[in-house]
Amino acid sequence: MTAHLNLSSFKSSGAASAMTGFGTPPLCTESYGSRRAQHYQPLPDGTLRCVPDRPEDQAYRSLRDVFMSVFLPQGYPESVSPDYLAYQIWDTVQAFASSITGTLATQAVLKGVGVGDETSTVAAATVTWILKDGTGMLGRILFAWSKGNKLDCDAKQWRLFADILNDVAILMEILAPAFPACFTLIVCISGFFKCIVGVAGGATRAALTMHQARRDNMADVSAKDGSQETLVNLAGLLCSLFLIPLVADNLHLTYALYALFTILHLYANYRAVRAVCMETLNQARLRLVLRHFLRWGKVPGPALANPKEPLLLGSQWQLKLILGAPLHTLVSSTADFQKALEGNSSNYLLFFNQAAGTVSVVLHQEAGSVDVIKACSHALILEVLLHQDVAASVVEGKSLLDLQRRLQEDPYKKDWTTLSEMQQLLDRIFPAFLTGLTSAGWITDRNLLGSEEWRVDWTMDGKKSL
Repeated sequence: MTAHLNLSSFKSSGAASAMTGFGTPPLCTESYGSRRAQHYQPLPDGTLRCVPDRPEDQAYRSLRDVFMSVFLPQGYPESVSPDYLAYQIWDTVQAFASSITGTLATQAVLKGVGVGDETSTVAAATVTWILKDGTGMLGRILFAWSKGNKLDCDAKQWRLFADILNDVAILMEILAPAFPACFTLIVCISGFFKCIVGVAGGATRAALTMHQARRDNMADVSAKDGSQETLVNLAGLLCSLFLIPLVADNLHLTYALYALFTILHLYANYRAVRAVCMETLNQARLRLVLRHFLRWGKVPGPALANPKEPLLLGSQWQLKLILGAPLHTLVSSTADFQKALEGNSSNYLLFFNQAAGTVSVVLHQEAGSVDVIKACSHALILEVLLHQDVAASVVEGKSLLDLQRRLQEDPYKKDWTTLSEMQQLLDRIFPAFLTGLTSAGWITDRNLLGSEEWRVDWTMDGKKSL
């Protein structure tokens, strides 16, 4: 990290001289981030003397600086997000707990494959291990294929899911020796789960690292996170050396330790993901922000919205939203396509299927991040009208009540007029909402709303083709 020199701040010679204890003012001051400062004092013989702010603290600061340079990103705390320290503390606790329970599981699996049993064969143990690893590899591929594009959008939720699944897998391995007839099947399922954990945990860790890195230093943040985890795992291994002789032939103590450290592991993981304060909008955070805006007329900032974000998967939506849906799955006639285009001035088309509980959005070829946010907001307003009381809304309260009444009269009727009026309502309120998002500190030039890649160009020579 580049040190900073400041010459102008020492024109007031009296204060500077008192600070350094010399009769003449220092020529400049130098800082290393916000952690360390020192002054350069001219001496009578023409040389410069470097004087730290507090010389008596140098031994302590030297040890602290060595520790910070090894385990924290360069430039900490300015080079990372404000939530970095809280997250890393709890992440360290959960890693230690996971290391202990992992050791208990490893001991159980080794015992189950026949280590220490004279009647077991090397071939049988090898086959069991190969089946366990092979099943896990298959799980890794299938999970990455089915959920890989969703991990960025809900990184906190998937991170917590991965740690819960990891504890389930460890429990299965600890219990497996008690069921010798099903031992291979149990450890194979456990291996399958652990590889899912590896994919989900690694991908969400990358997403959180991208959030934490504030100076294009993602590699440094990731490397230091790995150093922290290695140190914690080393501490866990040292503790395991004392625990293993105690639990080797004591199942009750094994189960008790597993329960204790699993509770600690889950609690620390919850606190870690809850400490994360992300400024990009995913569907859950946009839902919270938009509902607050409709109710109170103000946009809450990331620090207010993130603590309210649900951390369990599948708990966000009452309507299923498909962003970037293919047009051929929604429109089967020219008349329907023309009705969808009528009065539409946005770079998306919204289709609502009340019977299926789905809102599908077709995105234009030129749709950007703000267009996707607007489309998702449109779908969220529809969800609010169908499932929430809008009587107390201060933003377009009368219009919202009128639209809600018409939707509830015949919810299964495809009323293009109602959808068109809803589009006009959104056109009126969205500019103020977008301004509020920017003012509150939300990032709008990119998002985590999870849109698919389908795009449609319904314009010809700059005009809509009807």
